Amino acid sequence: MGRRPDYRRKKYGPFQARTLKNVLAHRIESEFPRIGGPRIRQLCAEMILEVVGNHIRPAEHLTHGQVLWMAISVDDPPSYHKRIIDTDLVPVVLTLSDRADIESRLHPIPPEKRRLAKALRLCQQAYEQGAVLSNCDLAELLTMSESYIGSVLAAHERDTGTVVPRRATVHDVGTGLTHKRIICYKRYAEGKSSDQIARETYHSIDAVDHYLGQYDRVRHCKLQGMTPEETAHTLACGLSLVKEYLAIDAELETNHA
Repeated sequence: MGRRPDYRRKKYGPFQARTLKNVLAHRIESEFPRIGGPRIRQLCAEMILEVVGNHIRPAEHLTHGQVLWMAISVDDPPSYHKRIIDTDLVPVVLTLSDRADIESRLHPIPPEKRRLAKALRLCQQAYEQGAVLSNCDLAELLTMSESYIGSVLAAHERDTGTVVPRRATVHDVGTGLTHKRIICYKRYAEGKSSDQIARETYHSIDAVDHYLGQYDRVRHCKLQGMTPEETAHTLACGLSLVKEYLAIDAELETNHA
């Protein structure tokens, strides 16, 4: 005798298939019929949902003074002709205003110090969430010019001997020599190891060794009596880079004099 049909499951079971994932898979099948079979379409739908889920924050996850910002992944450095649409982006929650900011307004704290404190906090928060902010990001968030915020952070790095975890330093974007100077100073003035320097400057050990190696080669050429132009030609690098390391070397020599 045959098994009795389960009419309830037959009628209401299809409700379980009414999911956003299946809607996406069906749309993929309609728009891209050659993309593959049901398993591939379901996998594509899952990846889309994963991306969307990672880039959405419910309102209750944000508190007063916070904002959701799309920042560049710390693990995706720039390369030649690489566009932002080809770059990994990370949604980060940043605190634009907190209790400390309000307190600083209630006390006679100069505006430039308040702006610096905000910029440092935003850079640190983004880095802790796996991303880096550029000077342009900070300029937009804090409604100030890119050149101003860049000069303020560079001055802070020079004065404190620390590196701010932003895109200019972590990804070596820009013409500033601050992080190179700090890395070389920590090795040749403070005698620190590459792994310790890497931790303190938000760089990889390979990046630290790369900068130190460049400095050593430029210094060697200088000691051989070569001009900056000859050094750049010999090392197959830019003249501006050579001048950066020569400036670092001059500063180190002055400190040891």
